[in-house]
Amino acid sequence: MHPFDRDLAFSGKNPSHVTVTISENWSINHVPNGGYLMAVLAQAMLPQSEKQSTPLITACFMSRCFPGKADLSVQKIASSKQFVRFQASVYQEGNERIRAFGTFSAENNNSINRYEAGAPELAPLETCSEIPFFPGYSLYKHMDVRLDPGCAGWMDGHLVDESVNKGWIRFRDARPYDAPAIMLMADSFPPAVFASQGMVAWVPTLEFSISIRNRPASEWLKCIFRTRFITCGLLEEDGEVWDETGALIAISRQIAQYRPNPAGGNG
Repeated sequence: MHPFDRDLAFSGKNPSHVTVTISENWSINHVPNGGYLMAVLAQAMLPQSEKQSTPLITACFMSRCFPGKADLSVQKIASSKQFVRFQASVYQEGNERIRAFGTFSAENNNSINRYEAGAPELAPLETCSEIPFFPGYSLYKHMDVRLDPGCAGWMDGHLVDESVNKGWIRFRDARPYDAPAIMLMADSFPPAVFASQGMVAWVPTLEFSISIRNRPASEWLKCIFRTRFITCGLLEEDGEVWDETGALIAISRQIAQYRPNPAGGNG
């Protein structure tokens, strides 16, 4: 079994109330990655949905999750010919940590496929900088992330003017792409703000929305993430995930807290 599937496994006879062990295998600084938690939510909602196309999940992260047992509740809240909607919550130690809403649609035969923007232009894989794995950042033991040289300078103290991170991504151990996997891909890059500000003290997610549009037709995916506004202690990060055929796979938006390095240094 692939490690990702093992770490999405639920127990419980009632699909509306299940238990999962939040794994430490998909963590950043020992904290479970938001994309992994979104994948857990998707995995809980999908089996209850008669419609499976274009998943859209929006989550409010109310307090930090930690590795260990978690209880999930899932409730269908609306259904129509085209859409079905769910509410789901993650509980740990009796406290609600995440509340999310999911929308799934029936297959849409609409022939319109209009893009007013394209996939990011990326340097060849062999010239990109691999995000290394080191203790506490277990996500990168499983994810192969390569940053484009134009935005990788923050790793050695060379910053740029724009808060953009872009590059290539895939599982280190190959696995088919499904909705939970795409949720993970949409949050496996370092925060875009690192490119201009260096490794800041903390960028915890407050709200996160991921909209899946297509399933990838390539192993490597192209990603780009941008932050344009840091104000009132908050920032936004807008993301795009593409495959190598030029198909849009997913778009995302996060609202996060911004806490600069208290020492005043970058990196």
